[in-house]
Amino acid sequence: MSPTTDAIDSILLPTDGSDGALAGAKRGVDLAAMADATVHVLSVVDTSAIEGVASVLESDLDEQRAALEADAESAVESVSSMVRDRRPDLEVTTATEQGTPFRVIDRYVDEHDIDVVAMGTKGRTGVRRVVLGSVTENVLRTVGAPILVVPPAASDEPLTEDTVRNVLLPTDGSDGAAVAVDWGLALAAAFDAMTHAVYSVDTRRFSPRRAPSEVLSELERPGEDALESVRERARERGCTLTGTVATGPPARVILDYADGNDIDLIAMGTHGRSGLERHFLGSVTENVVRNAELPVFCVPMNAT
Repeated sequence: MSPTTDAIDSILLPTDGSDGALAGAKRGVDLAAMADATVHVLSVVDTSAIEGVASVLESDLDEQRAALEADAESAVESVSSMVRDRRPDLEVTTATEQGTPFRVIDRYVDEHDIDVVAMGTKGRTGVRRVVLGSVTENVLRTVGAPILVVPPAASDEPLTEDTVRNVLLPTDGSDGAAVAVDWGLALAAAFDAMTHAVYSVDTRRFSPRRAPSEVLSELERPGEDALESVRERARERGCTLTGTVATGPPARVILDYADGNDIDLIAMGTHGRSGLERHFLGSVTENVVRNAELPVFCVPMNAT
């Protein structure tokens, strides 16, 4: 069964009190408002940085742990206040926990049946801060729910029908890409947005001794098949779609297409033809997330 935004009942907003975390939380609230979902705000106290230093006195350790806990509670309160100010109709659940951030987030998602996680790509660093940012990539590798990733350069405009006009759906014809396409189409339908599909023909993998026309002809055929599959899914959803086969490294093709076509949101899988394990993040998705200037909705294969 294809996903719909009606299936989004709960959204998790991890936070460390940073501007990056707040940016991710704001866009998560936008999705929650669209789906009328419950919002969970979580801050993780990562004490491993100070506990691993043998020279730290027990009294100093307690003091620094207390400071971390205070930071976490402040971060949760800041985001939960933002949610209530922006959308007082949404139900908000808050929590602070201790442990390795990405592991705690993964466990929280499983224990609370979270449907979507929304988070920034840049957070605080330093012993006295709850770390977010580098955590994001680990969350992408481990969490079994879709992750809305919001980079620092993303617009502060809310995600609404007025602002989300174009949604990009990269595909490589794999099962992982198909799952992400279904999620992307569901979001596009909710926002009444135009959908774009792109398939990248990466000729770097082929011998230079072969004629360029021969290589392109060989690679464009599966690309057209992949795009037709997306078109069929779009027709079923009642979405308007334009698709293209482009040449170049996949991540660069996706980013250039997004920049050149006023894309407001990218939806793509975390697993493509290069791997199927849950803990594997496709290098293409990883590169897009690291370099994008707009939100990226990352979908694991087991997201339904």
